[in-house]
Amino acid sequence: MAFAAGTALLLGGIYVNADAATTPSDSSAGDSSAAGTTATTDASSSVSDVVDAADAFLDTLDSDQQSDVLLDFTEANATAWSNLPCGSTCRVGIEFSTLSDEQLTAAEAVIETATGTGSGTGYDQITQILAADDKLGETASGYGSGNYYLAFLGTPSTDGTWQLHFGGHHLALNLTYKDGAVEGTTPFFIGVEPTSWTGDDGTTYAPLSGMRDGMLDMIGSLSSSELSEAKLSESFSDVLLGPGEDGDFPETKEGLAVGELTDDQQELVLDAIEPWVDVADDTTAASALSDYESELDETYISYSGSTDLDTTGDYVRIDGPGVWIEFICQNGLVYQNQVHYHTVYRDHDTDYGGEFSF
Repeated sequence: MAFAAGTALLLGGIYVNADAATTPSDSSAGDSSAAGTTATTDASSSVSDVVDAADAFLDTLDSDQQSDVLLDFTEANATAWSNLPCGSTCRVGIEFSTLSDEQLTAAEAVIETATGTGSGTGYDQITQILAADDKLGETASGYGSGNYYLAFLGTPSTDGTWQLHFGGHHLALNLTYKDGAVEGTTPFFIGVEPTSWTGDDGTTYAPLSGMRDGMLDMIGSLSSSELSEAKLSESFSDVLLGPGEDGDFPETKEGLAVGELTDDQQELVLDAIEPWVDVADDTTAASALSDYESELDETYISYSGSTDLDTTGDYVRIDGPGVWIEFICQNGLVYQNQVHYHTVYRDHDTDYGGEFSF
């Protein structure tokens, strides 16, 4: 039977409920760095596996539901994502809260097959973001894991161009496929409020801790003179390249050139990038990271605010020939005595598979 937004939802081993804390099946209590580990396969999925999972999901739907899921791969549909809990007014696809248990399980399988298998990244991280929305739903209306939307832009296949388009509040996943290969894994927007919480079983959840820690290690390795060079003159209230800001990369790179850093510092930059690229299947993520490593000499890092990433306005950026990552602390909206995080990962060349010119 179908469920309403904010009711119980099973996602890859994490039981998400607006009335109860999340309980992972295989994570240890109090582990914030590997919180919410889900059971995943060791082998990276192929595009044909993703297509098979998509077809299996479509087979569970009636014709009206299929028409909600199968949409044209247009710029308007591809860019229909947001960091707000604005439901179908800013998104396309079928809402999770309208799916039966069988349909929901099949939908989850698509996302799990298409994304990374790491602990605290990929599918594991996605499930925790939805769990965070259920946590918000305990306090405020309009939030919940049922308020997420899945669409296929174009027909899933191994010989055409199409996109897996999934998201809701604090999540936008855009994976583009062309001729049986992954053509683009961005834009990937992710945020979280609260930044961490403890379930009834004592398990601590912190879905963006790996991202934040990587940025802290990278900035923390800089000397005082390097920090001065990396410091941006402007302040920020949100990421620059969030929803509706497609293609608006600054014309000039700012900050500190990674090519000026030591080998150990450059390795920390690469380590900082990795949690974002790990949203994709493992093979694609490794290839993207290798590409970004080859471009490190032309990559720049910068920050604004403090380097602690614990105060509103604290901001870090990585900008290379390909990679673009931003991480910022904002005021809490529901938990107003805390900060919450926004971050976005884009690629200068392969956002939406490079299918559109902005």
